[in-house]
Amino acid sequence: MAAPSSYEAILPHQLGLQVFIAPPKHPTPLQEIIAALRTIPALDGLTEEEYSWFATHGIERVGEDGAMVFAEGSPCDRMVFILKGEVHVRRHNAGPMALWIGRAGAMTGKLPFSRMKVYGGEGYLVGDGWSLDIHEDLFPEMLAAIPSMTQRCVSTMMDRVREVTRMEQQAEKLGALGKLAANLAHELNNPASAAQRSASSLFSELRQYGDQKYRLGNLCLSDAQTSQYRSWVARTRSTLAEREAIQGVPDALAISDREGDLIRWLEEHNISNPWAIAPSLAETGIAASQLDELAGIVTTEALPVAVATFASSLRVERMAETVVNSTVRIFDLIRAIKDYSYMDQAPIQDIDIAQSLENTLAMFKSRLQDVHVITEFDPELPSVAGYGRELNQVWTALIENALDAMKEKGTLRVCTRLQGGMAFVEVWDTGPGIDPELKSRIFEPFYTTKAPGRGLGLGLDTVQRILERHSGYIQVDSRPGSTCFQVRLPLEQAQAY
Repeated sequence: MAAPSSYEAILPHQLGLQVFIAPPKHPTPLQEIIAALRTIPALDGLTEEEYSWFATHGIERVGEDGAMVFAEGSPCDRMVFILKGEVHVRRHNAGPMALWIGRAGAMTGKLPFSRMKVYGGEGYLVGDGWSLDIHEDLFPEMLAAIPSMTQRCVSTMMDRVREVTRMEQQAEKLGALGKLAANLAHELNNPASAAQRSASSLFSELRQYGDQKYRLGNLCLSDAQTSQYRSWVARTRSTLAEREAIQGVPDALAISDREGDLIRWLEEHNISNPWAIAPSLAETGIAASQLDELAGIVTTEALPVAVATFASSLRVERMAETVVNSTVRIFDLIRAIKDYSYMDQAPIQDIDIAQSLENTLAMFKSRLQDVHVITEFDPELPSVAGYGRELNQVWTALIENALDAMKEKGTLRVCTRLQGGMAFVEVWDTGPGIDPELKSRIFEPFYTTKAPGRGLGLGLDTVQRILERHSGYIQVDSRPGSTCFQVRLPLEQAQAY
């Protein structure tokens, strides 16, 4: 008969004194067990004798709502027929798929030919439950007594693999979508916040600028003074624009030093609120000599108003420039995500590999703050016919793995080149490398080197399947400090779909 139960080997204190399902106090009559087994679709068509074999060799288990069926990590050593109730499986340490439900009529647990060793989650009864277990020690005898069980078990395992793969792939897609949404939200937040702040400040600054212009007009400057002031403003703006085009935007330290000098100049010329005027002047790189020129044009009475008016106009322009640049950045991100997802395009497109990689890198910009990115794109590389969305999944998986390996600090190098009628794409990182013992397994489905909950082990498997669909392939070369994933895609393979 069946081997002793292994459920009792689980220590109660490890499970918080959970109540397990157990054999009933009074065994169920044989005919009732056979009647329940006839409701199992996987056993449909067995003879009376074959049903009787299961009924006489199986171990009944019953339990009430909430009773534990098995613990996560406990040995999986029996095939289970769920005759009544439901078993809900919760996974705490193995990825985002948190729930699986086994209902009455299911043939589950360990099946012949399965490599399953332990349970990957904790199983609980929902409602009263009743099951019949066949221990793995009885599998050879079962297959000899019921030959059709070989095909039945294999078919069940194939259905199980397809279902689990579908659920895990869906979880992988949702996870990827969540990361993409988080990255995009982070990238959009910065320009959107900058535009909002500048637009909010622009109203008050425009009012202040209008007041300064009104005060300047009340001074009743002569036509010559007005002409000289306007000429000075135009000349100074032109000089500052040329200097910025050549030297670029000054760094924060240089601006701070210049701001101190300007405050002293403003104080020496009895200009009120120098602390409010100096910052906007310092950002432009204006020199004290240029302000001295202004002081020689206008009267002492008009100088404070003229300087304040000029500074206010600079602030208004900076705010408007920030709004424009921020909105341009937002539209660039929208364009990048549209190109990345290949919206409104046919399934197969002529793909610019370099642009595809650039769009993917744009999605990771928030994670590239401490990463030195090197792009080496072959300008002679022609377009490749393929599925744009799917190839972007390839670049996304490879770049994300590289960033994870480097812990988002190091050098990421992305290269493309044309060689022998093939498009070569290489993603290099300076991470610790892949353990040689694990290198042969990294493309296996559900195999991951990441911490529990951080990955499903489907990224590189998905990459491999997508590339196979494109008649391409991938290989990896890794050593400490240098890991390269190389993708090869044929240029002329549109008919391969």
